Amino acid sequence: MAAASGLVRRPLRQVSGLLRRRFHRTAPAALQVTVRDAINQGMDEELERDEKVFLLGEEVAQYDGAYKVSRGLWKKYGDKRIIDTPISEMGFAGIAVGAAMAGLRPICEFMTFNFSMQAIDQVINSAAKTYYMSGGCQSVPIVFRGPNGASAGVAAQHSQCFAAWYGHCPGLKVVSPWNSEDAKGLIKSAIRDNNPVVVLENELMYGVPFEFPEAAQSKDFLIPIGKAKIERQGTHVTVVAHSRPVGHCLEAAAVLSKEGIECEVINMRTIRPMDIETIEASVIKTNHLVTVEGGWPQFGIGAEICARIMEGPAFNYLDAPAVRVTGADVPMPYAKILEDNSIPQVKDIIFAIKKTLNI
Repeated sequence: MAAASGLVRRPLRQVSGLLRRRFHRTAPAALQVTVRDAINQGMDEELERDEKVFLLGEEVAQYDGAYKVSRGLWKKYGDKRIIDTPISEMGFAGIAVGAAMAGLRPICEFMTFNFSMQAIDQVINSAAKTYYMSGGCQSVPIVFRGPNGASAGVAAQHSQCFAAWYGHCPGLKVVSPWNSEDAKGLIKSAIRDNNPVVVLENELMYGVPFEFPEAAQSKDFLIPIGKAKIERQGTHVTVVAHSRPVGHCLEAAAVLSKEGIECEVINMRTIRPMDIETIEASVIKTNHLVTVEGGWPQFGIGAEICARIMEGPAFNYLDAPAVRVTGADVPMPYAKILEDNSIPQVKDIIFAIKKTLNI
């Protein structure tokens, strides 16, 4: 009888042991958020946090924005805080600057930064210079934001990169996000900043989803203006870019990694003030530098980086001349094949890296 009961109990013990074991759990899928939704989320949180914040621009309210970046904000905050304007950039940019001088915190959206040329007197002479000209008595806490740089099939008048234009001007801060984390953290920091901030987004990135880290989902998440990020560690060459070309650089780095070339990819995030210290530290480590941008070559972001490296301590560590990869020095063509050859592609970045490494 005892032997029989032992036979019964043994399987039960084995079963109970199985029940005590933990099942293998796969990690939950990372949250994916598009750049468009990240900017929307950042503006929504700041509108909710501070009643002085408001958004104005063409089609930002009832139409939810030309690129749907302001989707849902008009329904949530109403006509007084989400304001549709006439097609008059100089007019509504001037209204926004005046509102900032009066103590509000406007977000002024340009449908594209190509149209900001209509309002450049307001941006440069009114917004950027007032704090200095008032002896520090009058701040202008305003954000100018919208898509910048080449899109697709919109030709010469709608395809310019204004990073160098606005980065040239003292009194402005200029940021250029690449992914969703950049977009949310930088738009929130821009809105809270007491200086005029130009936020250069990219139309082709709006619909691209990126993994959204848990920290970025917080309402307190900010990315400091003036600090770059190393997106990929490397030892052979430093590759510096901003906005959409950051993704191209990472693609090029992945291809070259299979050939034994390890690229350190730096996402600038901020154009002005430029985080030259991060770039210098990387160049001192890798001894080579390649810059990548979608804008024209003359007096561009890459030219400024090269000049700063030449003037600073990292110059003595370069084993080869720095190489720039830029847009072609022509107005943007309309034909697709010409357009593709006018902006940096992954193959162009790979060629430049191999050139500087003498491979």
